[in-house]
Amino acid sequence: MRAWLRLSFAIDRLNRGIARAVAWLALAMVLIGAYNAIARFCQRSLGMNLSSNAYLEAQWYLFSVLFLLGAPYALRKGSHVRVDVLYAGHPLRGRAWTDLLGTLLLLLPFCGFAIWTSWDFVADSIAKREMSNDPGGLPRWPLKPIVPMAFLLLALQGISEAIKRVALLRGWSPAATRLDETSAHTAGAT
Repeated sequence: MRAWLRLSFAIDRLNRGIARAVAWLALAMVLIGAYNAIARFCQRSLGMNLSSNAYLEAQWYLFSVLFLLGAPYALRKGSHVRVDVLYAGHPLRGRAWTDLLGTLLLLLPFCGFAIWTSWDFVADSIAKREMSNDPGGLPRWPLKPIVPMAFLLLALQGISEAIKRVALLRGWSPAATRLDETSAHTAGAT
């Protein structure tokens, strides 16, 4: 079990590092949005075109990357949306079973499906060097590979969480499985 937990913690470190890196995209997104808003306001007075669709698309691209690559870390921290109707009333072992079954029966198959269905979509976009249809827009093809990559990272984090739930069900303490960090989120509902 220790080897599996080491793998789990390595996946956690990977997704935490990616999340820390992409968190800076939120600042870039805000700065681009602020510039674009000011530029649109000032261009009326100056009679010059200071704004472009590229700025709007850059904001959307940054948001997409932030959301997609931040999702695995959100899963790790228990920050994703959860329906607490039954889950909140369960003891820790009951929540571990719910998480484990949800991961194995729903999350991992969905991630596999998303990776599989996005593959041709991504390959086609790269082959065509897909561009935005908007005037002055940005290339779209560099953004597309992030979709399967994000679902791969989410699946890896799902595997990490499943390993920790199995360890808990086999008698390991929440602290030993690093569930003490996420159980604060989930146990707070009880």
